[in-house]
Amino acid sequence: MKEITGQGKKQNQKLKPYLVLQYLLKNSDENHVVSAPQIVGYLQEAGIDAERRSIYRDIEEINKAMLMAEKDLYLDEAKEELEEYGDEARYIVYDANKKGFYVRERRYEFDEIRLAAETIYASKYLAESEAKTLVDLICSFVSEHQAEKIKHDVFLADRVKTNNRSTFNNISTINAAMRYELDGERHTPEKISFKYLKHTINDVKRQIERRKGDQYIVSPYCLLLNEGNYYMLAYEDKRQKIITYRVDRMRDVRLTGEPREGREAFEAIDLKTYIQRNFSMFGGDEKTVTIRFINPLLDTVIDRFGTNRVQYSRIDDRHFSITVPIGISDQFFGWLCGFGNKAKIVAPADVVERFEQYIDKIRSLY
Repeated sequence: MKEITGQGKKQNQKLKPYLVLQYLLKNSDENHVVSAPQIVGYLQEAGIDAERRSIYRDIEEINKAMLMAEKDLYLDEAKEELEEYGDEARYIVYDANKKGFYVRERRYEFDEIRLAAETIYASKYLAESEAKTLVDLICSFVSEHQAEKIKHDVFLADRVKTNNRSTFNNISTINAAMRYELDGERHTPEKISFKYLKHTINDVKRQIERRKGDQYIVSPYCLLLNEGNYYMLAYEDKRQKIITYRVDRMRDVRLTGEPREGREAFEAIDLKTYIQRNFSMFGGDEKTVTIRFINPLLDTVIDRFGTNRVQYSRIDDRHFSITVPIGISDQFFGWLCGFGNKAKIVAPADVVERFEQYIDKIRSLY
């Protein structure tokens, strides 16, 4: 027997304001309005009866609810504020010129979402498919029209991306290993195992495993970003020191269940200084080095090394010097070569000699 619902009573009316809000969030912004008949048509397609006048009432109720949630007001206070401030207090407003409604205020501004999308896609540690998934997620905070523009602008540039699609899982496992609480229970930070990858000239698009596929076992302490790449700082038992690994070059990352080691070694590191000293995350034997620069390079040098635990000295009217601990490597020498005769290693003598040998090796190729 058919259920009697009462004359004139319409079904699913409690869902209607929510669906009106979602439709407006998806389809409207300051440049694109939605008319009441369009909203009625959408609701009818969804199986909900609606009249044009009811849409105005729903939108007014939505504005009250949003104002109450945003400013922690009671219902009567929200009504008074809407009466006093009008459209300035409304989340959804009516544009009389365009004859339609649009969402005036969102949790995030269009430019904020566009910047976040650009940052995501500029991240080298994310595969392109992962970047697109994240951009789709954050673009749900703006209208479809705005989302289309953001995605068009973001994906125009050709950027170097990793081919490793397991970066998300790697980060999740590393974070789990470092936690003091896991799945609601107390957890002792533990070591992880993984295989580390490298490129080979035989097939540059495919990475192969280092150490012939042997497992790396380390104690992870920190994840950090540098120049678009994600890195893990971990203590390695064999070398008894903190080592840096590219997360997107890690494969088959697993928890070992063994307690983490190397806390003293990690706590001895000043992270900001560590990042500044280890160029592009390539480490080397650390030496305290004195370098002379011409004065116009001061801002550039400060950007690279900072001012913490770095000694800056004036030499003359044209030059200054810095004395700073640096990981000595070919990457450091290459960075220095970029300044030509505007920079010079002054001390110690063994680092000067290594730099001369580096230059001689390059010269021998020509």
